[in-house]
Amino acid sequence: MSRNSSMIAVALTLMLLTGPAFISAPAHGACDPGERIDGSTVADARKKIEGAGYQKVRDLKKGCDNYWHAKAEKDGKPVFVVLSPQGEVMQEGE
Repeated sequence: MSRNSSMIAVALTLMLLTGPAFISAPAHGACDPGERIDGSTVADARKKIEGAGYQKVRDLKKGCDNYWHAKAEKDGKPVFVVLSPQGEVMQEGE
């Protein structure tokens, strides 16, 4: 195998290992085996956060502790918010 062929083979292997399948793996894959992920969805979280008066809710991410974290706006200012599993919406960093 030529040097160029070897380099291409290595590059393709790396792409397969770090490509979309790896990036789109569910967040719960990184959680400890004893942690239970609830059934809340992005749509549920967005609705609750918007219901608490936040706009432009984006970048929603759910942690292994079932807390949702997001970026949003409140009174025209960018903020970070968190939604607890109990449904409480709080501004982070206050």
